[in-house]
Amino acid sequence: MIADCGVGSQRTLVRRILETGIGLGQDATPRRDLKITAAAVEEMRAAFLLFAPYAGTPKVTIFGSARTHAHDPLWENARAAAEQLANEGWFVVTGAGPGIMEAAATGAGPEQSLGVSIRLPFEEAPNAVLTGDNRQVAMKYFFTRKLMLVKESSGFICLPGGFGTMDETFELLTLQQTGKMEPTPIVLLDREGGQFWRGFAAFVTEQLAANGLVAVDDLDRVLVTDSVEAAVAEVTGFWRNYDSLRWFGAELVLRLRAEPSDEELADLNARFSGLCETGTIERTEALPEERGDDDRPELPRIIFTPRRRAVGDLHRLIRALNELPSAPR
Repeated sequence: MIADCGVGSQRTLVRRILETGIGLGQDATPRRDLKITAAAVEEMRAAFLLFAPYAGTPKVTIFGSARTHAHDPLWENARAAAEQLANEGWFVVTGAGPGIMEAAATGAGPEQSLGVSIRLPFEEAPNAVLTGDNRQVAMKYFFTRKLMLVKESSGFICLPGGFGTMDETFELLTLQQTGKMEPTPIVLLDREGGQFWRGFAAFVTEQLAANGLVAVDDLDRVLVTDSVEAAVAEVTGFWRNYDSLRWFGAELVLRLRAEPSDEELADLNARFSGLCETGTIERTEALPEERGDDDRPELPRIIFTPRRRAVGDLHRLIRALNELPSAPR
C-alpha cells in the first residue's frame, strides 16, 4: 500500500501510523473514539502543511484574550510586539481569533502571520487579518490546537486573558518545568503598571512554591514585564549565542554560535558547578550521531551531565552563554 501510494521517505513511521489505524479497527474501537482519532490526525496533517513552507523561519506565538478590545493598552502592546518581531524577520503565530490574537496578526501583517483557530459554538471566529487567507487552519480540538501553537515556535508572549490563556500559559510552564519542551523564552506581558501577571507570580510563589508544589525558582526563567521592548529583547536575545540542544543518554550537548574561550569556560564552571551531576562543562566536537544525522555539525558545542530537575539552572546557563564576550553581537 505504501509503495503504491508513492511514499518514498519515512516509510517505517508511515507504516506505524497505518498499523495503528488497522489495530483500532481490530480492537472494535467505538465509533466516537475513532472519530476523535481520525479528526486529530487530519487536523495535525493540515497544520503540518500550513507550517511546512516556513520551517526555516523563526516563529513566536502570542497568547491572550479574545475579549480584549482595540482601545485597550493590552491590544496595542500585542500589536507593537508583533510588529517589532516581524520587522526582525519573525513570523507571528496566534489562535487566529479576535482580541489579542487579532492585535498580534495586525502588527505582524498577513504576510508574516500564521493562525491556528478553534471552532467554537458560541464565540471566536477567525479575525479579519487571516480570513480568506491560506495562512490559517481551523481545529476542532483544543489539544491539537495547543500542540501546533507550541510545536513550531521559538518564543512565547502571553498577555492577560481568561481560562484559555491561563490554560496555554500553564501548559508552557509545565512543558518547560518537565523538560518536555526545549528551553525557549517565555514572556508574560502586561499593560503599563498592570498587576495581572505580578498577581499570577505572587500566587505561584505564595501558594504553589510555599506548599512545595513547584520549585521556588520555577518562574526564574520567565520574564514578567509591562515593556514591549523588553519582551521583544527577551525573545530575540535568547537565541543570540544558544542554538539548540540534544541529549545523549545522561549527557547534554548545547550547540552555540560562538565557541567559548578557556577563560569563559572556567568562569562558567565556577558559576554553574551545582548544575553538573558529575564532571564539568567541557567543549566538544560534534558527536558521531550528530554527524551521521547532519545535526548542526558545523557549530561549536559544550557537553555536560546535568543533575535532575535542573531546568532553572539550564535556563540560567543559556542566558550566561548569551552574555559571554565571545557571543555574537
